[in-house]
Amino acid sequence: MSQFSQSIGEDGSINKRHLFGTLCAAFVVYSAAVYTSGTDATHLPPMSDEARLGQTIYQDKNCMACHQFYGLGGYMGPDLTNVISNRGEAYAGAFIASGTARMPDFGLTQDEVAALVAFLGFVDQTGTYPPRNYEVAWTGIVAQEDDPR
Repeated sequence: MSQFSQSIGEDGSINKRHLFGTLCAAFVVYSAAVYTSGTDATHLPPMSDEARLGQTIYQDKNCMACHQFYGLGGYMGPDLTNVISNRGEAYAGAFIASGTARMPDFGLTQDEVAALVAFLGFVDQTGTYPPRNYEVAWTGIVAQEDDPR
């Protein structure tokens, strides 16, 4: 008698204990496979001191109230994930230094503007948003094919 036929009774009912045990075993095997497969994420170089200062300024000026990284954050300003690779350092620096009709001029020094641009450059290295080509593995891990890394 096969193991499968043991889980079905003579009246056609399913043995709930056997089904529960099978599901638990499948969960353990799947969890072990996901846990041990890891990710192929490359590690970025550490953030420079100038970029750290830029991160502090970004947080102190509450830039995330209007801007986003990877689509997360405020919605008044544009997503800044790839502003450096898409527009360039000079473009980002000009907007940060002088502001616009919708973005206030924070009166930052040139060193603070350079620090913010360095921070945005660091964020730019972390990936592309929105992802254009991606593949979802059976484990649920999303691999971006056009990632600049």
